[in-house]
Amino acid sequence: MTIAVISPLFSRSQILVDELKTHFLNVKLNEANTLKTKEAIISYLQNVDGAIVGLEKIDDEILAQCPKLKILSRYGVGLDNLDVEAMKKRGVALGWSGGTNSNSVAEVTLSFMLSLARNLHIATTLLKNGIWKVNGGSELRGKTIGLFGFGHISKRLIELLKPFECKILVNNRTQNETEAQKYGIEFATKEQIVLSADIISIHLPLADETRNLFSTKEFEMMKKSAFIINTARGNIINEEALKVALKNGDIAGAALEAFATEPVEDKELIALPNLIGTPHLGGNSTESILAMGRSSIEHLRAYFDKRTKDIKVK
Repeated sequence: MTIAVISPLFSRSQILVDELKTHFLNVKLNEANTLKTKEAIISYLQNVDGAIVGLEKIDDEILAQCPKLKILSRYGVGLDNLDVEAMKKRGVALGWSGGTNSNSVAEVTLSFMLSLARNLHIATTLLKNGIWKVNGGSELRGKTIGLFGFGHISKRLIELLKPFECKILVNNRTQNETEAQKYGIEFATKEQIVLSADIISIHLPLADETRNLFSTKEFEMMKKSAFIINTARGNIINEEALKVALKNGDIAGAALEAFATEPVEDKELIALPNLIGTPHLGGNSTESILAMGRSSIEHLRAYFDKRTKDIKVK
């Protein structure tokens, strides 16, 4: 059988590639990141039995032209790039485990909070331009933090925030009071968080109901001293509205890990002094790369081991 690795990050990790090849003899890699079009992905997957996919979008059109494909194993945590219903319809199994990069993303989110609150990003830029301006911002301790989403990353972030004694408000589709007590948080409405939070952090998948969740209305409601952070998916924040809010001082600053288009194309946005922008590296620590990769390998191995046993039994 043949396994194709679509993710360039996995393909460039010699440790993961070596581990994958201990289980599968025929492996295709995408080290050069050449799969930029749907046609290229179809050609790459047409004669493979299983694939490891990162952020690449796999829809029904692709699946329809890859009838040999039996399983897609996710290198990462979100599933919004995969048409899961089409996979079910066409009998393509899903290999996926949540939370494999939660600590990595939570650490980056915490670093954003500290940098925004203490004015480190602006002070560094000024200093590099020969300007000595002392403005140490405000302490993170005791601030009100608003989290959108209550999954693995949010829960790990809450643990990391414990020494800062913050008040944490959470907006989530479901509300489990037992978990609220366990993590010391309060569930709140979107409006309550937008109006009262000093820092808002987004940890949601991109879906119809989360697209443009934050736009002009929300930025005008937020405190002028407030910050917003997105380490989830682009398009949850309306970038044009954010740009206006940052320019006008409607909010104090923002940190974006995810953009509507990646690599980001809006140079005016990323040039704003009160914006921190990073190239979607939150889940890209050395440790999380290995954890995500090993999880995707294990899903493939378990699937084909079981399939081999079933065929032998028959």
